Amino acid sequence: MTNPVVHFEMPADDRKRMSEFYTKAFGWKTEQLGPEMGNYVMVQTTETDEKGFPKERGMINGGFYDKTDAGASNAPSVVISVSDINEYIKKVNDAGGKVLDGPTDIPGIGQYASFLDTEGNRVGMLQAAAME
Repeated sequence: MTNPVVHFEMPADDRKRMSEFYTKAFGWKTEQLGPEMGNYVMVQTTETDEKGFPKERGMINGGFYDKTDAGASNAPSVVISVSDINEYIKKVNDAGGKVLDGPTDIPGIGQYASFLDTEGNRVGMLQAAAME
């Protein structure tokens, strides 16, 4: 497979309360980011290396974000790794999906875009930044 799921995202009314729940219930680690990163909460569900990537193949981490008035953004979603975000935006459109936003630069992470699939599910795509 060339485009694996590499991340998950879940919306929250109260990111602090949600972080505390998943930490207490499942032992996940969370890190609240600042306004420059949209107050996103990074979620670690598995042990990571020094660069923050899962050590065990097939494991993924995720994040929590604020719920919005947009219905599609209020459900959990997955993020798919792609090699060229612009190429895959075109592929999504050609396959009958609808790109919602992006590509957007996430500093130190890469280029991100979200879309609706043919069934109305919100999904993300990420072209990772070049690793040094």
